[in-house]
Amino acid sequence: MEQEQVTKDFDKESLLDADRSHMWHHMSPYNPNPMIVTEASGSWITDIDGNRYLDGMSGLWCVNVGYGRQELADAAYEQLKQLAYFPLTQSHVPAIRLSEKISEWLGEEYRVFFSNSGSEANEVAFKIARQYHHQNGEPGRYKFISRHRAYHGNTMGALAATGQSIRKEKYEPLAPGFLHVPPPYCYRCPAGKSYGKCNLECAQYYDQVINWEGEKTVAAIIMEPTITGGGVLVPSPEYMPKVREICDKYGVLMIVDEVICGFGRSGQKFGHQNFGIKPDIVTMAKGITSAYLPLSATAVRAEIADKFNEQGNNLHFRHVNTFGGNPAACALALKNLEILEEEKLVERAEELGAELRAKLAFLADHPYVGDIRSFGFLMGIEMVEDRKTKEPAAPAKLTQVIAECKKRGLIIGRNGDTIPSFNNVLTLSPPFTTTSDDIDFIAQVMKEAFDTLE
Repeated sequence: MEQEQVTKDFDKESLLDADRSHMWHHMSPYNPNPMIVTEASGSWITDIDGNRYLDGMSGLWCVNVGYGRQELADAAYEQLKQLAYFPLTQSHVPAIRLSEKISEWLGEEYRVFFSNSGSEANEVAFKIARQYHHQNGEPGRYKFISRHRAYHGNTMGALAATGQSIRKEKYEPLAPGFLHVPPPYCYRCPAGKSYGKCNLECAQYYDQVINWEGEKTVAAIIMEPTITGGGVLVPSPEYMPKVREICDKYGVLMIVDEVICGFGRSGQKFGHQNFGIKPDIVTMAKGITSAYLPLSATAVRAEIADKFNEQGNNLHFRHVNTFGGNPAACALALKNLEILEEEKLVERAEELGAELRAKLAFLADHPYVGDIRSFGFLMGIEMVEDRKTKEPAAPAKLTQVIAECKKRGLIIGRNGDTIPSFNNVLTLSPPFTTTSDDIDFIAQVMKEAFDTLE
């Protein structure tokens, strides 16, 4: 859209006045002059002044098939005309078809409970895990093991699972029963080892903690295939299979949080499929609709879900979500998965990830870059003050790179509000509609932005 048309359609100053008076922005210190985005297409967004930016973060890691998909809008519109709402205390066709499709993508029979967000999907998983063990004759299993640096949501249970201290500050105490182990972080190995010369201590921590806590008290572990918002911490190929083995050894359920890694972001349909493991419970959101409408899902292996179908007092899952599984959101999600399949965007994400890694390889030698990590089509660039000591970069350096990228028309992210002194990782997670020319643009802008550092 031309700048003149944007100005004609929107009065920027009156909108900013209304924003200052009425809006409370997410995850941000007070900003009296936020960027107001008015339209988007493909991988690009346009602000109220007519400036275009390549959205290198797909919104919040979620607009996988890109902006402006008419077929997604049409799918929601047609469903809204036919059936706008009905609660899933009963059923409707889009939810049935979508649950069936999710099982197909997971490669096994799962039962699917629909919610609206990743946080809610994880809350559902926690309740299911505790109730399952209770009904399986082990009511003492109530604890969950997560990882430091991980993010699992902002509700009181999901935040308790989150391993980011800044996110929790001033909100504690949170839900009890949540434990944390060190993350798989080869660049800063918590055990002081190096990959290839270790005994997978990062995975062995689970065995240790389960033993120390008492195996009959642990209900489940929860993990992302790759810790995303906590700094893009990518595990070794052996890590998830070893954790799966430990879970099986102690009868602990494995919950895999696919809220970001799922629906193609990893170069596979789901991130855990890169490691050849089968979770007991899979949570998902974001890419399920490419963020066109709110929807999330908690997929539970059939043999676990069947425990809730037995006859008896309060053996059913007593959880309800008014808007979860909204017919329009489910219809749109089905169309979204159809697009991912027909346009081979999962495979394309893997190709784009390799291309992005290759074209940003020059940053590996930059004096302020300590490590570059990628998983499918997402990347983390860890900035340091000194490559030898690995001292985390000062916040001003990350702020400068982000600002210089924006000045040149590229939006990138960072792992903000996570761990004191370790919010030093720049993040990239573009839409799958990104072209090779767009990757060239990202590389050029990143080079120019890093060149501004003294």
